[in-house]
Amino acid sequence: MNKTIWLILFFSALIWSGINPKDQFTWFLEVFPAIIGFILITWTYKTFPLTPVLYWLILFHSIILMVGGHYTYAEVPLFDWLKETFELSRNNYDKVGHFTQGFVPAIIARELFIRKNIVNGIWWRRYLIVSVCLAFSAFYELIEWLVAILSEEDATAFLGTQGYIWDTQSDMGWALFGSIVALLLLSRWHDKQIKRLK
Repeated sequence: MNKTIWLILFFSALIWSGINPKDQFTWFLEVFPAIIGFILITWTYKTFPLTPVLYWLILFHSIILMVGGHYTYAEVPLFDWLKETFELSRNNYDKVGHFTQGFVPAIIARELFIRKNIVNGIWWRRYLIVSVCLAFSAFYELIEWLVAILSEEDATAFLGTQGYIWDTQSDMGWALFGSIVALLLLSRWHDKQIKRLK
């Protein structure tokens, strides 16, 4: 993995997202997990380096959060265009975010489970990875709920429900789907990269 390119992309996206965001409070809420993730991977870089694919996935997820933080998830321009072009009922950028919220943590959990020998049976491992991703998604929805209660009107952009009553369940469904797709698409490639670290 090229650390310099990774850092340039991360900080370029972070700086861009922080310049005149749609809503400062929403920007902070959306970008905060990316900053926490950056701190964690920096802290563990020498003692527990991750596979290259995982570093790039974390960067990709971080950029999705930063774009959502800059515009708010309900107002990302490309997805406004898709909404108008295909006569959709809402801007669906948040579903991309929640799909990724399952996709990337699935590979994080998989790497930890394999490298730390937490779960050895392949089917139990797959089941627990998907369960961890679904639990993480549900926890995030609880955080959104708490923010909505504490900040009242300020949380509207953060929640991004756009009047859809099943938004919470849909978000968790997309995360579940993302975790399954990640395991189906990346497991073999991920295994090869894990072997190179040993």
